[in-house]
Amino acid sequence: MANIERRPYRTIWQDFDDLMAEMESRFQSMLSGIGARGEEFRGRVVPAVRDFRVDVRDHEDEVIVVADLPGVEKENVNVRLIDPQHLEISSRRAGETEEEGRDFFMRERIYGQMSRTVLLPAEVTEENAAATFKNGVLEVRLKKMPTETGTTIPIE
Repeated sequence: MANIERRPYRTIWQDFDDLMAEMESRFQSMLSGIGARGEEFRGRVVPAVRDFRVDVRDHEDEVIVVADLPGVEKENVNVRLIDPQHLEISSRRAGETEEEGRDFFMRERIYGQMSRTVLLPAEVTEENAAATFKNGVLEVRLKKMPTETGTTIPIE
């Protein structure tokens, strides 16, 4: 079972997002052991769990978050650091009008508002944060908070 740290200012949706990430991770590990059939099944089931996919890297003195937002315009993307360990990414993707969407045999692509809160591997600061968006890929770079340093003072 996932061990989720409770914080006083977390919303139920942030807890839910953490649980969904844990469930997706378990699906990934379970399906990786059954070969080609697992890849086919994973391609159908796991993307349905999330609005969009993200990668999070713990790289030296920064945390890098990369999100795939295909079909989303730069103006429709918002990034917000909720607290030192949670980044919120939200976007809006316009869809076809009801008239254009009447004759679908299958419709899997997601339209409308999408939002995701990402748990970061280390505490970060908003200072020197940078975000780029190119070809539907968002990259956010956040500097890690400095770790406490100092010297031990001997007691006489």
